[in-house]
Amino acid sequence: MLHLIAGQGLIVKVITLVTAIAVSATPSSQHDREQGYDRAALQRDTDAVRAAGVVGVQAHVVGPDGRSLVATSGVADIRTKRPVPANGYFRIGSNNKTFVATVILQLAAEGRLSLDDTVERWLPGLVKGNGNDGGEMSVRDLLQHTSGIHDDYPYPTAIGSAKEYYRHRFDTFTPEQVVARAMRHKPDFAPGKGWSYANTGYALLGLIIERVTGRLWHQEVEARIIKPLGLRHTLWPGESAKVPRPHARGYEFYSAKGRPTDVTEHRDADASGGLISTTADLNRFFRALLGGKLLGQAELAQMRHTIPVDEQTGRIWPGARYGLGVFTRPLSCGGVSWGHGGDILGYMTRTGVSADGKLSVIVSMSSERKDSLDALLRQDKAAATLIDHVLCRKA
Repeated sequence: MLHLIAGQGLIVKVITLVTAIAVSATPSSQHDREQGYDRAALQRDTDAVRAAGVVGVQAHVVGPDGRSLVATSGVADIRTKRPVPANGYFRIGSNNKTFVATVILQLAAEGRLSLDDTVERWLPGLVKGNGNDGGEMSVRDLLQHTSGIHDDYPYPTAIGSAKEYYRHRFDTFTPEQVVARAMRHKPDFAPGKGWSYANTGYALLGLIIERVTGRLWHQEVEARIIKPLGLRHTLWPGESAKVPRPHARGYEFYSAKGRPTDVTEHRDADASGGLISTTADLNRFFRALLGGKLLGQAELAQMRHTIPVDEQTGRIWPGARYGLGVFTRPLSCGGVSWGHGGDILGYMTRTGVSADGKLSVIVSMSSERKDSLDALLRQDKAAATLIDHVLCRKA
């Protein structure tokens, strides 16, 4: 659920491919300034994201000592002008893929499946037709977007107008129906012979988790990640179209001349991007993951083995690479930022975590600029700049 590059999720497929000072856990101090990035810098960069055309922004930084800085900007509701809640819920979009990938790697560590297992082994007969062959693609291919499966994702993220939103926002699809849509197309390439972001691949991974464990993917995520880490504000919405309170309402800009459309309510809760969370919980998850608390060394090393993305995505995110459910993007100070990011109707999230998991930042934006690619790129660049400043400690 990345529109940038994904469907339920990054910028390439968005266009078809494609101010309130916040609450902080600790008061401003000399310590903040010594870290090279303080509350004033965070507020400045959060305001810059809002100035890029975003309705509401929430940014949450957690430092090596565990202390937080939070800033908000813009409004949570364009009608009431209420401020953005510093602890608000939002749809996490394709950040969900990292949760799913973590569960798959845990199952691999337990010997319950292998990343080299074919899709056909676990889901016989589901991936076939028009040149698609589940016997040729592996679980690893699904995790790394190298399966070649064509993404014909049906959820509201593909909606291109307010009229379509109101018509389709409560549509629901089973994972099997999502896969069946993909099977109407020829593969984009043979498995392992290219890279193309596919939400459908993660719908398949959700089904594989169910086949291996006997439980739904979100039940395994809850048991293996949410409860152990104490993520009290991370949940699967099920059939509900609502976002828990408090939250900033989500908006889409379908036209540069029209008012943004409130798209807060819709159904989109599959393994590609279905969870709802908060910036505090996402920080805790990514820090625990990169810090080695959820996966063993061997599994984390496999997750962190990255490959180049396709040319189209690389033009939007220069230097980006993809591992097993995680992206890396280069930092201006050297090294890379780890995380994922997610775009889903009304919400765009960008994540940045240091390689050791000790410094992290989550940027949640409660609107998406679909009125033009330039507008969407400005929004993404402003969030990326904030992340770069945090991880490079640029005040």
